[in-house]
Amino acid sequence: MAFQQVLESGVQFVPLQFGGDLIGLAILFLILAIVAAIMGAGGVAGVSMDIAKWLVIIFVVLAVVTFFL
Repeated sequence: MAFQQVLESGVQFVPLQFGGDLIGLAILFLILAIVAAIMGAGGVAGVSMDIAKWLVIIFVVLAVVTFFL
């Protein structure tokens, strides 16, 4: 049981796992940016693309950090 602890009460502790929701949100904002660009809303597309970019960057940083810890 690497990285898991089970107490006498049967409660199991698992380390926090980051990143699952970040990629999903990044894909959502990417799709929103593409749809907004097709419909001609350049401002919304730009903001959505920036948010998607930062979510991917945060995901990659957290993924790299978890490999070293």
